[in-house]
Amino acid sequence: MTTATDIWVLGDYRNYFQSRVTLQILARATHLAASTGGKVCAVVFGHGMDEYVGEYIAHGAEKVYVVDDPALKTYAVETYSFLMTRLVEKFKPATLLVGATRFGQEIAPRVAKQLKTGLTADCIDLEIDPKGRLVQIAPSFGGNLIARIITPHKRPQMATIRPGTFQELVHDGTAKGQIIRLALPTDMPTEKIRCISSEYKPSKAKGIEKADIVITGGRGMGSKGKFKKLFELAALMNGEVGATRPVVYANWIGHDALVGQAGKAIKPKILFAFGISGAIQHTAAIADADFIVAINKNPNATMMRMADVAIVADANQVCSGIIRAIKENIRD
Repeated sequence: MTTATDIWVLGDYRNYFQSRVTLQILARATHLAASTGGKVCAVVFGHGMDEYVGEYIAHGAEKVYVVDDPALKTYAVETYSFLMTRLVEKFKPATLLVGATRFGQEIAPRVAKQLKTGLTADCIDLEIDPKGRLVQIAPSFGGNLIARIITPHKRPQMATIRPGTFQELVHDGTAKGQIIRLALPTDMPTEKIRCISSEYKPSKAKGIEKADIVITGGRGMGSKGKFKKLFELAALMNGEVGATRPVVYANWIGHDALVGQAGKAIKPKILFAFGISGAIQHTAAIADADFIVAINKNPNATMMRMADVAIVADANQVCSGIIRAIKENIRD
């Protein structure tokens, strides 16, 4: 069984109905495989996973490698990375892709080290070059540059991909795929840490990647105190707050809110941009927003040209005015 051109995607199903990154990567892998001629394969470890195996096939996986064992019910990074390394050594895929979640950020570097191959983290796009090599596109130098990275000699080519970067394929309940069930190796490493119990506590916030309405702010808001008004507006609109890199670096808001090539790509139905000039590092991450409202004193700012509605005014004053209008409407 040759898999020299296959593209593997490590499946993370632990929060399947909220985290769709595996499905997003499968969609991109399907596009890449059209150029390489390889198969799109998902790899899953755990216990009682048949539901997710079927979902991966319905979203583009042509093969699914499954290691199902009670010993794998609880995730352990040493166990999972050992298994992943063993499977890659046995089947020799050309590419291994992993979501840039906490799960992926923990396991992918360990697998790359054990396989003595390269790894590009936090990719924002993937392509295939004329020689059939994976081009891993990622921000570098704090987001000021976009690097195009290849792995010319080692295999597999490895990359982690940010959630929300690609659009998942439409669920196809008629899709057929090959399920390859594998036994747990007899020489599994002894776990150094044992999980006694765990409890999942979902975040109350949607997160800017999933929000229908995102209120973003830049340096044009004027100060940290004025920037806080965006949170009030977001609460009134049932939205989330995002920010540009200078604002995050000035500690006006946490890094989780960073929208840009060094942060998160978002696809809201409505995006408000308060005091944002529109540097390419930021605009590349909002290109898929359905409707953009930009507020800036500079009518020639890039963000104003991108906007569906552009308001030439002080961002802080407009924000305060919208908040006031919403509150008055609520009272009425």
